[in-house]
Formats: sequence, C-alpha cells, structure tokens
Amino acid sequence: MNVEVNYIAILIAAIVSMALGFLWYSPALFGKRWMKLMGYTSESMKAAQKEMGKMYIVSLVLTLITAYVLSHIIALSTNFYNYNPLMTGLTSAFWVWIGFIMPVQATEVIFGKKTWELFGINTGYQLASVLAMGIVIGFF
Repeated sequence: MNVEVNYIAILIAAIVSMALGFLWYSPALFGKRWMKLMGYTSESMKAAQKEMGKMYIVSLVLTLITAYVLSHIIALSTNFYNYNPLMTGLTSAFWVWIGFIMPVQATEVIFGKKTWELFGINTGYQLASVLAMGIVIGFF
C-alpha cells in the first residue's frame, strides 16, 4: 500500500508539539512543579539555558520523526479502515501513546527512581503532544 506523506502537515505538527511543550513546561502550567521534581533551581535553569538551543534543535528533529511515523500510521489506518482522517489521527495518536510512549515512561519511574507525579507531568505532555500532532496530520 502506497502512503502519501504530507511534509507540510508533519512540519506543522512538530511545531505545534514544540509550542505545546513550551507552554506545558512554562511556569503558567507545570514548569515550577517540574523543576522542583527534577531538582532544578532558577539559577541552574538559567545556567542550562546557554545549552538549550542545541537541545531544542535535537528535540525538534526527534519530534519530526514522531510526526512522520504517526503520519504513516494515520494514513494506513485511514486507507485500511476507510475512517475519517481527523478521528483516525486522534485514535492513532492515543494508541501510539498508550502502547509505546506511556509504558516506556512508566518503566523509567519503576527503575529510574522518578516519581509518579513527574511521570504524570511528562507523560501528560506526551499524550497532549501526540494528540495535537494527530489532529494536525488528520486535518491535512
């Protein structure tokens, strides 16, 4: 089965995901609590900001990969089941999160000595992120 890739949708989905991440981890939402759970202070975050540009570029590339793979899953599901692409975007994103993203992050809590509260913040963002990408890709 041939899958058409909409690179504009993938780029927009990645940008939406990154923008959501900036908001999610901002002081307006979960940023202050996330910093405390991670053991960061305002001073250590300011010092780390010097290296953030490189990290954001890597994060964008990784988000583009996620959006690309998700677009394939959505396209295949839409073609195979003949479902509405927008609804397929949402359901595919949810199943990707519940089957692949959330279990990996939960394992990090179990073996990586992270807290369940931190898990909730991080995996909540991942769910919101893939759902947003699913909406964008499904819309296009």
